[in-house]
Amino acid sequence: MKLVAKAGEVPGQPASRSLRFPARPGRWLQSIGPVAVLVVLALAFQLASHNFLSPGNLAAIAEAVAVPVILATGLSFVILLGAIDLSLEGVMATSSMTVALLAANNVNGHHWGIWAIVAALGVGVVFGAFNGVLNTYFRMPSLIVTLGSWFIGLGIASVLFPSQVPGIRDPIVLGLASTQFAGLSLIVFIAVAVLAIFHLVLNYTHLGRMIYAVGGGEATLVATGLRVPLFKLAAFMISGFLAALAGLLLSAQLGDGNADIGNGLLFPAVSACVLGGTLLSGGRGGAIQSAIGAVILEVLNNGLIQIGAGPYVRNIISGAVIVTVVAISGLHLRRKLRIVK
Repeated sequence: MKLVAKAGEVPGQPASRSLRFPARPGRWLQSIGPVAVLVVLALAFQLASHNFLSPGNLAAIAEAVAVPVILATGLSFVILLGAIDLSLEGVMATSSMTVALLAANNVNGHHWGIWAIVAALGVGVVFGAFNGVLNTYFRMPSLIVTLGSWFIGLGIASVLFPSQVPGIRDPIVLGLASTQFAGLSLIVFIAVAVLAIFHLVLNYTHLGRMIYAVGGGEATLVATGLRVPLFKLAAFMISGFLAALAGLLLSAQLGDGNADIGNGLLFPAVSACVLGGTLLSGGRGGAIQSAIGAVILEVLNNGLIQIGAGPYVRNIISGAVIVTVVAISGLHLRRKLRIVK
């Protein structure tokens, strides 16, 4: 029995391709709305500041949004399940300290080179596997499991923190941030590659199709005997891997390891997913949508700074934009379900 034929399909719902306009106006609004908001914001800030769309400012936006795009991409896999991953900041902290202490540095004699990068990324996979096992096999809520992992990660990073901040001296690690092409750092190109690869995974692989299906109707899949826990475990591992990658890249930018390197990045990543159209209830959205949400948040922040808005005003306006866009794009779903989750 073939339950899901294409990425994004869920049991009991008609097939649709993520790159085509949905037939119903509500779905069309959900797909096009975030892009329209992005265009309107860019034009409005250009009219207000006359410098927003300059090459220099666009490059600055690309640099600033690279890591949030990576985080939102990984988080999308878990949210599409109808779950959540709050461990990102803890994973980033542990990953940062791992690469700083294993690569050439100023506090010990380690010089693992490329293997320090592998170890830092492995930290994320281990955290993701830990979260996935507790959620899928021990039936613990993802909210509680990943919240605990968040603090475990921060605790491990703090224990690893030596008497002085470990400064990274390894040219391979530092080169991730210092290498530039066309005026942009390698980190931007890594973010684009990550987005492209995991978009393809979600839309053109069996794993991606099953992740959408689990979010759309897990009970139906379980009843057929499919090994649903394996797909959920993979989603958490991908989220952990990309969180570790984000911590690694930020460490390369800063040139040291820091237990607070992911501070304040979790909830913007969740907001980016929701703002772009990846539903917290699962089954709809994707990496591209979440990335668009991350770009919207950075465009909004950058534009408000350019027109002289203070931090409190920026928070108010950013919150209002998120609520408005999500309310409009998801209105057709609430009318249909008549419930609020």
